[in-house]
Amino acid sequence: MQDLAVREILFPTDYSDISVNAGRTAAQLARRAGARLHVVHVVPPVTDPGPADALPKAIAGFGSGLDVVTAVVPGLPAREIVRYARRHAIDVIVMGTHGRTGMSRALLGSVAEAVVRRAPCRVLTVPDAARSDVPVVEASARGPENG
Repeated sequence: MQDLAVREILFPTDYSDISVNAGRTAAQLARRAGARLHVVHVVPPVTDPGPADALPKAIAGFGSGLDVVTAVVPGLPAREIVRYARRHAIDVIVMGTHGRTGMSRALLGSVAEAVVRRAPCRVLTVPDAARSDVPVVEASARGPENG
C-alpha cells in the first residue's frame, strides 16, 4: 500500500474566486498534516502575469503557522503544475475546479482534468462553493448515532 503521509502540498492558483476556496482547503490540510504548502501561479504564454502583489495576496488569508513556498512559473498550466509536482515530490495537489461540462468544457478545456490524468500524486479538486448545483455537506465531529 502506498504511504499516506502528506508532507508536501501543491496549491496552484489562477487568483480566481474558485482558487480562493481551494486555497483555504489546501491551507487547512497543510496545517492539519504539518505539511509544507507550495503556492504556484502558472502564467500562460502571451499572458500578463498579473500584479506583482497577487501571489502574496493569494496567501494572505491563510493565517500563520504554515510553511509556505511560492513560485510564479511560465508555461502551459496543466503541464507546469504536473512538472512542479514531480520536481518537488508533492504528495497532494489541491486545486479548484470550475465544474464545466458539455460544450463549455470541450471549448475551454479543463486544467484540473488534465492535472488529474497526468499527476504523479493524489489530486483533490475543490468545486466552486458559489455554484448552486454543488451539494453542501455539513460534517459533524460526532460519529453516526446508534438509535
